Amino acid sequence: MLINCVAYQNGRKLADIPVEDISDYVARQDAFVWVALRDATREELEVMQEEFGLHELAVEDAGRGQQRPKIEEYGDSLFVVVKMLELREDELQVGEVDIFVGPNYVLSNRSNSTKDFLGVRARAEREPHLLQQGSGFVLYALMDAVVDRYFPIIDTLEFELEKIEERIFIRGSQQDNIERLYELKRKVMTVRHTVAPLLDAIGKLHGGRVPAVCSNTQEYFRDVHDHLLRINSALDTMRETIGTAIQVNLSMVALEEGEVNKRLAAWAAIFAVLTAFAGLWGMNFKHMPELDWRFGYPAALTLMAVVCGALYRRFKKVGWL
Repeated sequence: MLINCVAYQNGRKLADIPVEDISDYVARQDAFVWVALRDATREELEVMQEEFGLHELAVEDAGRGQQRPKIEEYGDSLFVVVKMLELREDELQVGEVDIFVGPNYVLSNRSNSTKDFLGVRARAEREPHLLQQGSGFVLYALMDAVVDRYFPIIDTLEFELEKIEERIFIRGSQQDNIERLYELKRKVMTVRHTVAPLLDAIGKLHGGRVPAVCSNTQEYFRDVHDHLLRINSALDTMRETIGTAIQVNLSMVALEEGEVNKRLAAWAAIFAVLTAFAGLWGMNFKHMPELDWRFGYPAALTLMAVVCGALYRRFKKVGWL
């Protein structure tokens, strides 16, 4: 679906143009075209390929989707893939934005995402002194918007981790904690797989030899790189904390099992005494001390109760019961 197709000159909007006029504006040296698509079909991409003169391999990757975050050069143009993350009903959804950038055009295709870039376009149009830098600034604005949307997700994951940590020492919550920790670990790894490749790729856009379309905006891409470093650092910290929390939970499970085993051992010892006495006096011997004594049976029960009571007090004192 075509969202918008706009031509700009000297940082200011010229007009919304039809798709068939794109090649005419791209041929002009004093203007650039910014086109936004959503869930583009193969036919729409082929039309854009013809209008912009896009490289066939880049178009093939965009049509296939599910690409790893990357930045690839094709002559004087770039093909950029970034992942969009959204939390929907506590589930982390991964979308994708494919961006084609040339000296005088920007084409973006957003897929599997409900977040749009209308705010990015409006912001860029309010800053014509920046927009006049051309397609390089538009690429920065799009990537900056995507990366900035990672921060609320990081905050949500950190808050969830803090809530789990508060429950670690609550008796009986260990199994639930471990399940939640592993689910959180899966989300953190999803974000990491989104951030780490992009962190490596964006280094191509500032410092050293950079593509010509980004030569005037290197400091902006360095800022995006710094944001990604902060996010990556936060992810590393969360991974370490989750690993520690899992180990603590497993230790708590082992301690609880030890407490249960001690209780079972204590009761087993008490019943072992009862069994010993009952087995001793239950032997079928004719001549046995106190066998014919009138108070033999009550005395035996009393002795058994006293011994068991003494054992119970002892185990209670040492914390086994």
